[in-house]
Amino acid sequence: KIRNADSWQWLTVPVRYEFGQRISEVMVDDSKGWREKHLKSLEMSYSRAPSFREYFPAISEIIMKKSEMLVDISTELIEYFLVSLGISKRIVKSSTLGISTVSTERLVDICVKLGADTYVSGPGGEEYLDERVFARPGIKLEYQRFRHPEYRQVFRGFEPNMAVVDLIFSEGQKSMSIIRSGREE
Repeated sequence: KIRNADSWQWLTVPVRYEFGQRISEVMVDDSKGWREKHLKSLEMSYSRAPSFREYFPAISEIIMKKSEMLVDISTELIEYFLVSLGISKRIVKSSTLGISTVSTERLVDICVKLGADTYVSGPGGEEYLDERVFARPGIKLEYQRFRHPEYRQVFRGFEPNMAVVDLIFSEGQKSMSIIRSGREE
C-alpha cells in the first residue's frame, strides 16, 4: 500500500497459485510486467521524497531480480527493510521447521521449536487465537498495542498504514524512532 497523488494504491505481485498450495511453493507470474509497473509506481509516488535516492536503487535491484518464487522476493525485501531500520533479527521460514499442525497449534509448535517463551499477536488475533493452546506449554500470549504515529509524507494529509517504503522514503534514518514512538506500553 503506497501513497499517490490522489490517495493510495496497492502494489500486488501476480502469482500462479493452486488452492491448498503452501506459500513457499507459490510462483510469481511474470507475464504481466509487474516488476516494471511497480518500480514506475514507486518512482511516480516517491521520487521527490527526501530519502528516495538513498533506498530506491536497492529496492529496485531486489524487485528486478528474476526470482521465480514469491517467498524469495518477499524474504529479500523483508531482510532489506530490517537492515534499513537497524533491526538485526534472524528470519526463519516455517517450512524449514518440519511442523505439520495448523492454526493456533502451528503457532505454538513454531514457538516451542524456536525456544520462544512469548508470542506477540496483532490485535486481530484476539478474534481467532485459542489462548488455552498457548498456555499448555507455558508460552505467554501478548497482543500488540500500536498507535500509528504520524510522519511527513510526500503528499498532503496523513494516510496511515502504508507499506514501510512510504516511511523509509519519507523519513530515512529517522524511521525506526518513528515506529518506536507508536508503541503503547
